[in-house]
Formats: sequence, structure tokens, C-alpha cells
Amino acid sequence: MNRLRGPFETVLIASGILAPEGARPEKSLAEIDAENMARVMAVNAIGPALVLKNLPRLLPHGLRCVVGVLTARVGSIGDNHLGGWYSYRAAKAAANQIVRTAAIEIARKRKDAVVVSLHPGTVETSFTKAYPGHPKVAPSEAATNLVEVLDQLTSAQNGGFFDWVGKPVPW
Repeated sequence: MNRLRGPFETVLIASGILAPEGARPEKSLAEIDAENMARVMAVNAIGPALVLKNLPRLLPHGLRCVVGVLTARVGSIGDNHLGGWYSYRAAKAAANQIVRTAAIEIARKRKDAVVVSLHPGTVETSFTKAYPGHPKVAPSEAATNLVEVLDQLTSAQNGGFFDWVGKPVPW
């Protein structure tokens, strides 16, 4: 990241795994594995945190800029009605907290910055093939939706959590 030169007015951080290769998301407490959980946390929470750590120097001063970090609705503590997926839910909730905290810090020096968590909906990927009951959108449509949401956000919404149509997601 040190080789990148800004400023960038729009940044989208998109990384994530549901479970490490060869594993599946936990459906019960008994299935929690420390090594698998650590890997999910590393990719879904620590990875975006490290990108955010290096981002402030790449954002413009005095101009509107937006940073969206893909998380997931299942990272919402208030919207958890099904349980399960312990590592993934915890990692996405941690990512949401990291985004919220980074948004506050970045806004201290860049008043026009908007840093948010984004839920893209269910996107057609190899990741979601195992979930046939959910309506899915093509990756290009999901990307277009998220860019449209980012384009509409204001600095008053800094630190928020939004879905693909711009609707706030509960923490």
C-alpha cells in the first residue's frame, strides 16, 4: 500500500471468507474451532483494518471522499434472528466496529469524509452457491448498487452501516 499515490475520492474495501477452505460455517457452539475462527477474523476484520490504517494519507483534504467496507447484514448484532455462523458473524461485527471507529478518526482531519460499512445483498458467487433459497444479484449489479449508495451518502452519515439500496442496517 505504500506504493499507492492518492488522493482517492472513492475507495471500496472488499474482502471476506465465510469459512477457511475445507471448513464450513459453524451451526453450533460445539463446532467452533479456534484456528478456523482466527482465520475468518484475520480476513474479515483484521484485513480491512490494515487497509484502513494506511488509507488516511491517500484521501483528499477539503474534498468529499467516500470509503465503503463490505461487511454483511449477518454482522448486525441487532438483526441476528437465526444464530449460527459464529466466526463469520463475529468477524463482520468486528469489521463494523473497526469501520465505525475509523470513520470517527478520519473525520477529525477530513470533515468531508464518509467511511461506512456496506451490506451488498446476496451476490452470485461460488461463496453463495450453497444458498439456493436467497435471491441473488450479479456481481456487476451489486457493485453498481454499492457505488450508487456511496455516491448518495453525506458526511452526516459517516460511520454508518447501509445496505445495497442505502437503507441503514441496525448495529
